[in-house]
Amino acid sequence: MGHKRFWVLPTLLICCVFQLAAQQRYTLSGTVYEAGSNETMIGVNIIVPELQTGAVTNEYGFFSLSLPEGSYEVVVRFLGYSDIRQTINFNADRRLDFNLVEEAEQLEEVVVTDDATRLDIRQPQMSVNTLKVETIKKIPVVLGEADVIKSLILLPGVTNAGEASSGFNVRGGAADQNLILLDEAVIFNSSHLFGFFSVFNPDAIKDVKLFKGGIPARYGGRVSSVLEIFQKEGNSKEFHMNGGIGAVASRLLAEGPIVKDKAAFLVGGRASYAHLFLPLFDIDNRAYFYDLNTKFNYRVNERNSLFLSGYFGRDLFSINDLFVNTYGNAVVNFRWNHLFSDKLFSNLSLIYSDYYYGLELDFVGFEWDSGIRNFNLKYDLKHYINDGLQINYGLNNIYYVFNPGKITPNSPESGIVEEQLTQKYANENAIYVDVNQEISPKLNVNYGLRVSQFNRLGQDEFFVYENDNPVIFNPFSLVYQEATPIDTLSADRFQTLEKFLNLEPRASVSYAFNDRTSVKASYTRMAQYLHLLSNTNSPTPLDVWTPSGPYTKPQLIDHYAVGYFRDIGQGKYSLETEVFYKEVQNRIDYIDGANLIANNAIEQVILNGEARAYGLEFLLRKNEGPLTGWIAYTLAKSEQRTPGRTTLTATGIEVEETGINFGDWYNTPFDKRHDIAVYGNYELNAKWSFNTNFIYQTGQPTNYPIGQFQFEGLVVPYFGLRNQERLPDYHRLDIAATLTPKRKPNRKVQGEWVFSIYNVYNRMNAASINFRQNQDTGRNEAVRTSIFGIVPSVTYNFRF
Repeated sequence: MGHKRFWVLPTLLICCVFQLAAQQRYTLSGTVYEAGSNETMIGVNIIVPELQTGAVTNEYGFFSLSLPEGSYEVVVRFLGYSDIRQTINFNADRRLDFNLVEEAEQLEEVVVTDDATRLDIRQPQMSVNTLKVETIKKIPVVLGEADVIKSLILLPGVTNAGEASSGFNVRGGAADQNLILLDEAVIFNSSHLFGFFSVFNPDAIKDVKLFKGGIPARYGGRVSSVLEIFQKEGNSKEFHMNGGIGAVASRLLAEGPIVKDKAAFLVGGRASYAHLFLPLFDIDNRAYFYDLNTKFNYRVNERNSLFLSGYFGRDLFSINDLFVNTYGNAVVNFRWNHLFSDKLFSNLSLIYSDYYYGLELDFVGFEWDSGIRNFNLKYDLKHYINDGLQINYGLNNIYYVFNPGKITPNSPESGIVEEQLTQKYANENAIYVDVNQEISPKLNVNYGLRVSQFNRLGQDEFFVYENDNPVIFNPFSLVYQEATPIDTLSADRFQTLEKFLNLEPRASVSYAFNDRTSVKASYTRMAQYLHLLSNTNSPTPLDVWTPSGPYTKPQLIDHYAVGYFRDIGQGKYSLETEVFYKEVQNRIDYIDGANLIANNAIEQVILNGEARAYGLEFLLRKNEGPLTGWIAYTLAKSEQRTPGRTTLTATGIEVEETGINFGDWYNTPFDKRHDIAVYGNYELNAKWSFNTNFIYQTGQPTNYPIGQFQFEGLVVPYFGLRNQERLPDYHRLDIAATLTPKRKPNRKVQGEWVFSIYNVYNRMNAASINFRQNQDTGRNEAVRTSIFGIVPSVTYNFRF
């Protein structure tokens, strides 16, 4: 039966190609640029109203559209830009580039037009949210620093672990299950200052897209979501600078031509400086970050373009210079876009990504270094057969180096011996094919297959355990314990310790009842071969990545989603509702008291379990008029379990394990039953605009002590089953006002002031609740720890 399914896709594909090739059709292809900067534009609609069809530019601004012979009006349309209307005679294949001009004044929000909305309604892609950079910059955030990750929390199905927490959770998934790409390079830690800010400079960003489900086959390696971010390419027409001065950080970005209309550069930097004021209060601690975004592009000719982009960021946290913590990302990507024909577009990428974590402990006398690096080669091709059939296919290979930690003494007097924990190596490769096809004017489908293989390569030292079981269960104490290795072996990097092969089918379908209403459904299967070792509710810089191998299986997800989509009031409003269900195999769990730091045998504290999540998402948008925004609501459940197994003791006796929580389902740390987010933007006039957002989330699961006992004069609390309690519900209201002074004719600098208040009604949301014994009364008491109350801020943004 499996072989029959395998041949369905190529057979259907061949039949469609022969059927459509018999018609006389011609192709219009090209690239859409922003007229003022020559930036390629993503997601531009190229529409043929007469035929009710069209195309959308890809992530490199390219489009291809095949139509029957004849003369048609072609409309090029993108929000915030003036339409281009041009009558084109389709009697031969043509290449035509378009330059969109930004509308000079926009006191009213751009209308979402019929044709563009119709294309979105009919597309099979679902569970995707796109945020414009202009919107991200308007959303009020703490300390006034525009933040991509914090903006995502306003979308349905997206939550985080609270204030000052890094990472984000999508549809009940863990933070390490999100694939975060910056210009196609993997970002392993997306936060600055332990979650106060994200690593993405909004001034350098062109496009932000979050895939929550229905993920195309070209993506792999994570099982929850894909966050794809592209940097700007640089202005190849004229030199510009822009930036901002905020309460705790400032930024500056420069871009301009190297060769006018052919080559350009972009360099942007950010840095925080709040630590400079700490000595005024006799505080020796330091906490700051800086980052650098760079990009160079060269348009060789109509068929070839070259890009070199990079990101480098570092954070430093220090306590009296006795404890110094540094961490950060570094990525470099070289890309070559090549157009084989007006129907075949290719992109070749060579990518290097590195995440580094360092720790210097002077009071102990050693330094600690750890991290993960990868080298990625990927080649993607987009084949536009005609306006009803597009095939994407490609391959990629990633080589990983995992450094779990190296200890180096600060001085010979410390008495500490240098030690390198065993480094791990792995190779992941994949091929994929992805097909977009219009079956009929009402029915559109997307289907594809990704085949991934992961090889855990040899290392200097690995442990062997009796019965291949690194974790043993004590039937008397009913607890899991670390097993003692029975042997230690080694293997060179050309050997394979364990190999995994997975088929990852993807499918989505859209049925349009009319031009305003459609239903969509999708199925996604994905494999994740990397695991983030963390027993906190949100990732921290100290968390360590580890590969799948002999004792740790890859995570596998089956994700189902069904949605209803409607355009209301000629584009004035839009409604999106989706229900989803997903289950994850081999979700790692930990034994009680697991030590994850500096552990050279991490398999001794890991258990393989399962997880599931399901829910309902609702998104109502207002798209036009002075007041725009959205209301998002998510009702969801996220839980996991680690059932007990039947194992053999050394004497051959069968033991029934209890599992975690006696094998029952329990709430994940990121289970949020109710999640409400409201965002609004009101354009009063050319000078003033106002923004607000409100967030309400069910409190995250946690553990409270259920009793206590005394041991040698100390009161020791003990806890019950995992995640049975919750923190208080989280909610806050933020507001902001933007003042844009009228620009003087002879003044080159254009500026704006952003006044914001975070947490207007001073809600003291609990980041955690700790229990202690009151020294005066002797009674136990709960102490709530909050990060932020009300926080006003002012930011000045400028451009010239």
